[in-house]
Amino acid sequence: MKAFRLDELEAERVANEGAYLQFLRERNMSVGLYALDAGDPDPQGPHAQDEVYVVMSGRGSITVGDETTHVGRGSVVYVPAGVTHRFHHISEDLRVLVVFSPPES
Repeated sequence: MKAFRLDELEAERVANEGAYLQFLRERNMSVGLYALDAGDPDPQGPHAQDEVYVVMSGRGSITVGDETTHVGRGSVVYVPAGVTHRFHHISEDLRVLVVFSPPES
């Protein structure tokens, strides 16, 4: 078993001075913690993998392709591989679990 605590992952992410911390990588998937503070731009582009976002805390919006929705704690968003997507209008610091399948390269 591999088990993780969000507070420990957040501390590791901060210590590494990055917005993204990949903390699990297996044959068919990878999982990471993504952080965007209120007002931050989201610089990511389309990925070669399918991904699922699970918002752990914070509030904002996400646009996937030409669809936009508001997100907050408990929101789950699927993004197909190759589709342009971006978080925006972040009003409270976002902390998001990201699952890539296959693993992010």
